Formats: sequence, C-alpha cells, structure tokens
Amino acid sequence: MTPEREHWSSGAGFVLAAIGSAVGIGNIWRFSAVVGQNGGGAYLVPYLIAVFAFAMPLMILELAMGRHFQGTVVSAFCSVRAEFRVLGWLLCAIIFLVLSYYLVIAGWTAAYALFSLSGETVPFASFTGGVLPVLFFLFTAVITAAVISKGIQKGIERLSVVLIPISLSILVILALYNATLPGFAEGILFLFTPDFSVLSDPLLWSAAFGQAFFSLSVGTGILLTYGAYMERGMHIPRSALIITLSDIAVAILAGIVIFPLVFSFGLTPAAGAELAFTTLPMAFAAMPGGVFFAVSFFLVLFFAALTSSVSMLEVSVSSLQEAAGWSRKKATLLLGILMAAVGLPSALSYSSFHLTFNGIKVLDFMDETVGTLGLPIAGILLAVAFTWFVPRDVLSREIGTALSRVVHPLCRFVIPSVLVVTTVARLLAGIDLADLRLLPGSRWIGTVLQAEGMAAIIVIVLLLIMLLCRVVSCPLGAWLLGKR
Repeated sequence: MTPEREHWSSGAGFVLAAIGSAVGIGNIWRFSAVVGQNGGGAYLVPYLIAVFAFAMPLMILELAMGRHFQGTVVSAFCSVRAEFRVLGWLLCAIIFLVLSYYLVIAGWTAAYALFSLSGETVPFASFTGGVLPVLFFLFTAVITAAVISKGIQKGIERLSVVLIPISLSILVILALYNATLPGFAEGILFLFTPDFSVLSDPLLWSAAFGQAFFSLSVGTGILLTYGAYMERGMHIPRSALIITLSDIAVAILAGIVIFPLVFSFGLTPAAGAELAFTTLPMAFAAMPGGVFFAVSFFLVLFFAALTSSVSMLEVSVSSLQEAAGWSRKKATLLLGILMAAVGLPSALSYSSFHLTFNGIKVLDFMDETVGTLGLPIAGILLAVAFTWFVPRDVLSREIGTALSRVVHPLCRFVIPSVLVVTTVARLLAGIDLADLRLLPGSRWIGTVLQAEGMAAIIVIVLLLIMLLCRVVSCPLGAWLLGKR
C-alpha cells in the first residue's frame, strides 16, 4: 500500500523549501571561488544567460512533471515508460552518491562555525590532519536524516521557513558591514565590472553553465520530487522565477560579502577551496568584530549546505518509501545508515587517515566522477524522458500553452545538446575545468580515470538495481518489476 502523499502547507512554504534546495554551498563558497578564478564581472554575463535560458526552463519542466505525475522520481519515469523505471533509480543513485560526499563538505562548514565561535583560527590543513572531519560528517548526516524523518511540512518546510530568512538576513547585514571596509569599492568593481574581451573563451562559458545547473539543483530529480508535493493552485512559472532570482541574489550577496574582504586584506580572489577555510578565517581574525563576522558567515554556509542536503536525501527516501511501502522513518533510517557508510571513505580522505584511491583522495574521485559527469547525465536523462516521450500538452496543462512553446523545445533539443557537447568535449579535450567541480581547488584525476570511474559506478548501480528486480519475493523487488 502506497503511503499517503504529503503536500506543502502553502505556496510560500514550497518556495522557501525550493530556495533551500537551490541555495547551497554552490551559491556562497563555490560561486565566489569560480568568479574569482574567471576574472570577476566577466563571468556574470554567461552565468546569467545560462541561468535564465537553460537552467530555469529545466526547473519549470521538473516542477511541472512532478506535479503532473504526483509521484517520486522512480514512479514518474515509470509512468512515462515502464522500462524507464531503472532510469529513475539511476537518478536516485547519482544524487545519493553526490549527497554522500557533499555532507563531508557540509561538516567542514559546521566545524568552522564552531571554531569561529570559540575565536580559533584553524588552518584547513590542520583541520583535515585529524579526525574531526569524520565526526562533523556524521553530525551533519544525522541532522539531515532527522529532518527528513519528520516529513514534508514538519521537517523540510519547517527547516526552510526558519533557516532561509535567517540566512538572507545575515548576508544582508554582512554586506552592509562590508561597506565600511577599505577594499569595498575594489571588491564591488571586481564583481560587477565585466571584461568583455574574455567572453570568447569557451572555458568561461563552460564554467558558467556548470555553476548555473549545479547551483539551481536542476536536472537531478530534486525539483521533480518537490513538484509532486505542490497543490494544483500553486503557480509553477512564478515560483520558478522567484526561486531563480533568490538563488542569484544569494550568490551576488555572497560575492559582496567575500570580495571586499579579499581586497581589504590583500588576499587573492582565485584561492579555490582555500578561500573559505583558510583565506577568509585569516581576514576575519584581523578585522574588528571578526568573531561575529566569522560565526555568521560559516553559519550561513552550514544552513545552506543543510537545506540542500535535506533536499537530496528526500529524493531517495520518497522513492524507497513508495517502492517498499515503508514508513518514512523506516526508509530514512535505512538510507541514513547507508548514507553514512557510503560517505565515510570521502570523510576519511580529508582526515588524518588520508584515504586514497590510486593516490587520489576519495572525495576528489567522487567529485570528478559522480559530481562532474553524473549530474549532467542525470540532467540529460530527465530532459529527454519528459519531452521526447511525454506529449507537450501535458506540460501545457501545468504551465500554460504560451510558455510551454518555449520551455518544451529548449528542454527537448537545446539543453540536452548543450549538456552532451560540453561533457563530451571536456572528456575528448582532456582539459582540467576546475570550475565544474563541486570542490574548487581539488585535484584533477584525468579524463581517462574520470570516464572509467563514472562508467564503473553506473555499471555497479545498474547491476544492483537488476539484482533487486530479480528478488521478486521481496516487496521492493516486486515493485521494481511492476508486479504490485
């Protein structure tokens, strides 16, 4: 028996939850790092084009398909074609694997918030030289699972309604405070003054497209899952526009907070991973009121990471709950334990254990395979399945005929083509595009190992899904085969 489906309590609650899924580490730390590595204001031009012309249409498609099919990622794919059920599980697996190492980075933000509260300045190398990264990873994993176990309204929505307004308020206060710093004008000029001469660089456009898709959480099944909890009266295009603008606003606010600091204290804006966990703590320690500034900044980072982590876990929990007919708490407990087990090697790789695979930190390996290649693959599968195999009038009924005439061809032809071309071109060229990785500054593993690693992961996941499908005596296996 399929559990009764929850819905968002209000349109505002849904929008805040969706903003929470979109606003994560990618908007604050990663956005600023990528902007710094790509010449500042020049990066904003392709980024905004990528957001509004590509990422937002895919967001609208996801939300519309979620509300239309009123199911999980797996059941939505199955409703299109029965044989597509396995693709739904593949999307769940990809986002679950991304979550497993994303929680490691979320744990870093929690740790630095605590360090800042005590007034400590802990270099990133010292932090990752002990066991604290593992403990904070487990801490964030437990919190994420606890929120999901509470459900949609009492868990995800309640968390987002509290944390998103607090985070936005803190960022505004920090930005206003930064106006008093000597490097404020220089930082603002760096962020908003484009150098149009660099727009001919294809790598700049690749970085912008990667950031746009990653920061808005599109093409992963998250927004399809959230769309299934929408009431019929909720306006999808308006909600998508609000979510997109909020996502951009947070990223810009983060830049206004970070770059004046960088220029005020003579730091480098292209510091990658060092920017958040080594460079900025040094600046906080040297400025008046630095403890307040540091605590506030890392709390916002942690809140953003937490709301994104919750949205990623919900994709798998809702699918397993529906498939097995389990309670939410049971599904969350099982996946929470699995999440901790799968993510532990990534946590150990940035600790005193220095766990590596072929000489490469496990987290870097996961980011270069599942993160860099898995997410585009998920986006391609989602866009193709719900445009090539679902009539356009289904989308029209959800968002209106006029808008569907724009969104449908973009998602059917343009977006999959862009994702395929950029992904294949990167692999064939053998170029290191650090800006497409979740973890700026991590080690590049090379395209051969990257492609082989991603292929191996997909094969293993598919074999596990097929194994479950054969276990017909198990309720989950029977459901996978469509025999329930």
